[in-house]
Amino acid sequence: MSTPVAGSTKKGIFSRNDYLAPLPVPTGEKPCDVLNTIWRKNEVFLDIGNYSVGSAIMVIWVGVMLFLGLAYAFEDPGALILGACIMALPIFWLIQGLLREVPLPIRFNRQRREVYVPRENGEYWIVSWESVTAAATQHSSVSQAGKNTMGLLVIGFDNPDPDATEDNKHFSWGFNCGGGTTAMALWECMRSYMEIGPEAVPESRVGVAPYEETQIGSLIVDLRKGEMLRVMWGVFCIIFLGTYLAEKLQDLKLSHPPELLFPDIIEWSKPLPRNNGPNVPLNWKPLSRCARRNSPIKPSECCSRIGLEHRESTCESAYPGTRRTTRLQRPCSGAPAARCQSAHPLSP
Repeated sequence: MSTPVAGSTKKGIFSRNDYLAPLPVPTGEKPCDVLNTIWRKNEVFLDIGNYSVGSAIMVIWVGVMLFLGLAYAFEDPGALILGACIMALPIFWLIQGLLREVPLPIRFNRQRREVYVPRENGEYWIVSWESVTAAATQHSSVSQAGKNTMGLLVIGFDNPDPDATEDNKHFSWGFNCGGGTTAMALWECMRSYMEIGPEAVPESRVGVAPYEETQIGSLIVDLRKGEMLRVMWGVFCIIFLGTYLAEKLQDLKLSHPPELLFPDIIEWSKPLPRNNGPNVPLNWKPLSRCARRNSPIKPSECCSRIGLEHRESTCESAYPGTRRTTRLQRPCSGAPAARCQSAHPLSP
């Protein structure tokens, strides 16, 4: 499947698509986690989640307050009945979402330059970072109420298995962030982490927050400082936008984000060993999981990639009897074992 070139833009009468990857190019936007998608961040990997119960609660809360206000203003109980009919389905979906387990995140491994993609029934893909596609889409509609603009950040992945069925070859995640520059800023969180480093990405705001950063705690802090405008805004958000309920339910589901407990992924997520050996060429890229399975690298090829002379005797002594049968399939060389593993990290 052909993909547009990164950095290109396709404009329509009421739409605009900005293609951001592959290969990822800088967008010029500052990384901004507008949807609290960063669940974990360290030197090795970045976990990106797509679960936001807080935004759904705020939308439902506004609808409930609207119908309650209409019923009170016009003293008409019919507004309550109408509101119950309209809001029943969104509330049902919200309760259903709260009862389900939080979906697993996508994990970007910076050291291996690979991405873990969770799939149904406990399956997963390991794809190359350079193969990830991304696009910021934006669509506009015009009605009697005026112009309405909606947008998404869409990140796509291709199944590395060449024998995959047609309905299992592609997978994508959509982030309801509004499109345009907002979507680019969200994509920059992932691109900057992989291309620059963890210091270029905001810290995770998911988990148990300090009391001063909670809704009530921030109100008390602002009250002590005498910042009455901020206090009034906080009270308005709690009453009319339901931010307090959204915060508590969000903490209930994401105070401890789900862990990736697959043994292969735990091993894959460990930092690679540091050594004083020769550096790996910058243009070297690890093979995808599917490519490694179908076409394992020979030890001599691994040695040539890191600029060492291949010696079969040293290979045997470094990993006796394990060249093609071990779970990690470590191609070895005339260098120490740790040096070869760092230069060519292979995981199940």
